[in-house]
Amino acid sequence: MDEVVLFNPGDSIGNFHDYHEAVQTAQIYQERHDNSGHVLVVKNEHGEPSFDIFLAEQQLTNSTEPSTTKRYTVSKKL
Repeated sequence: MDEVVLFNPGDSIGNFHDYHEAVQTAQIYQERHDNSGHVLVVKNEHGEPSFDIFLAEQQLTNSTEPSTTKRYTVSKKL
């Protein structure tokens, strides 16, 4: 079963059309920012499929869902 999470798209570290490029960038980001916590590569299914990178701590709950929040499916957790 897929894990669905909520994020504000404006908090994205990066947006990629290639999954492997997104994972590589997330790994580099995590290496350079030791205290960043978990980095998530998520699949954006709104429109053309793409992959975004977010910090796990930026995840929103259903109760704090503003109108700018979008649902994403977690592809990889680093």
